[in-house]
Amino acid sequence: MLLTCAGTSGVRRWFTLASGLVECLCFAGVLFGWASLVFVLRAEDYFSSLCVNRTDVNGTQVIIDCSGQDEQFSLIVTIAAFLNNFMTLPNGLLFDRFGTRVARLVGILLYTTGTLCMAFSSPALSNLLFPALSFIAVGGMMLLITNIQVGNLFGSRRSTVITLLNGAFDSSSAVFLIIKLVMEAGVSLRDCFLFMSACGVIHTVRTFLLMPTSSIPYPLPDSYTYGLTCENTISPALEAAGGHTGAQAWGDDATDGTPVDQESPPKEVSPPERTFRDCVLSMLFLWQLLSLSIIQLRHYLFIGTLNIMLQRLTLGEPSLVSQYLDAFAFTQLCGVLCAPWNGLIIDRHKGKPRAAGESELEVELRSLVLSQLLESLQCVMFSLCATIPNLPLQYFTFVLQVINRSFLYGGNAAFVSIAFPPCHFGKLYGLIMALSAVFSLLQFPCVLLVEGPLEGDPLYLNVALTLLSLLAFIQPLSLYLHCRRLADARTNTSVAPGEGATLFIP
Repeated sequence: MLLTCAGTSGVRRWFTLASGLVECLCFAGVLFGWASLVFVLRAEDYFSSLCVNRTDVNGTQVIIDCSGQDEQFSLIVTIAAFLNNFMTLPNGLLFDRFGTRVARLVGILLYTTGTLCMAFSSPALSNLLFPALSFIAVGGMMLLITNIQVGNLFGSRRSTVITLLNGAFDSSSAVFLIIKLVMEAGVSLRDCFLFMSACGVIHTVRTFLLMPTSSIPYPLPDSYTYGLTCENTISPALEAAGGHTGAQAWGDDATDGTPVDQESPPKEVSPPERTFRDCVLSMLFLWQLLSLSIIQLRHYLFIGTLNIMLQRLTLGEPSLVSQYLDAFAFTQLCGVLCAPWNGLIIDRHKGKPRAAGESELEVELRSLVLSQLLESLQCVMFSLCATIPNLPLQYFTFVLQVINRSFLYGGNAAFVSIAFPPCHFGKLYGLIMALSAVFSLLQFPCVLLVEGPLEGDPLYLNVALTLLSLLAFIQPLSLYLHCRRLADARTNTSVAPGEGATLFIP
């Protein structure tokens, strides 16, 4: 027997958010805690057969060379990190085409397969780490994608929720650190990952009880319900389209939850919903892609050359290098605390009175300008601090890095969800992450440049990256000019209140 839920404003939506935060914090982004897990794998003798005995230059002392082992570990995390971003595109296509339930079940299957591969791996089966980490990365990203839409349940705090979920994803790197600690207490690697595999049951139950079959619409109709124990009052055709008609997808001001009549509005104020191709070819999408790619590359290269830089600044003192690496690892766990700041900035205008004819979409786009500007400014400041060869200053660099990273990914998800129709969210989010992943492959020749011709000194590379990061300011400038054009068009055409929603991105 089905039970009818009284809207989505009660306990159900808060429980959906809380369980989504736990899911993102404890499972979705665990790959980024690889630095903690690799110490365990070395201690367990994974790929130990690649360690060979060598003699020193005088031929008097035998030295164990494990560079082959390190190369395998590096290759594993490189492949998994690339797939984590690149496979977001097929993940997004799957989500848009088949809906939340199917997408989550596929993601849970991949994730559980990965954790089981980890559980049954051993030094003799070290190669299982390749599919294990890749499945965990791709499945974890699917969990994040399907959770982002939970922000639609919270109206004026939508962007805050989206950025909070992305921050939880970033902070889930702590999971592998916890596994490292419990293994030091005597728990086996197999038991840890069997427990994570068993949690797939919880993910599956949440999929049916606390998530929609297709997707959560925005704006949210008053009568909308979701989950297995609810009667869905939205028509199947409307729900399959993401809960939006053409005008609703672009911020219709209707507040009574009544679907827009597709034939009643005049043709001049009811343009057809934008196609996926139109969205991809819009300048705002292209500038967002450029900004994301540049800032992400800056972060990847900082992490890739961090050990080299610390070795140089500490004159190779192992204890100092370890101290700064520990400080860097600790700051990475604070992403869940930093990310909501960006959402609060984006949501700050939601409760204010709007000008005549100004749509909710226009207000949200204008709110994105400050968020994008702060994101670009943080990147330049972070890059400048990383460039200055001063050791104590790197503590501040670590703080700026985690704040900017939190703004980057949470802000990107919020931008795509606000600026484009919800029916294309999965595809657009996946495409922008996949293309930025391809761009990030430039990190490999850059790291080789530092280790080779630059002789371990990343100064010149950091200067070049700082200058390159200035291009990120193009996106907030482009967004600001676009909002000005919308405002001018609204003023010049004397649009009636509520009809501004039909203005959409060029």
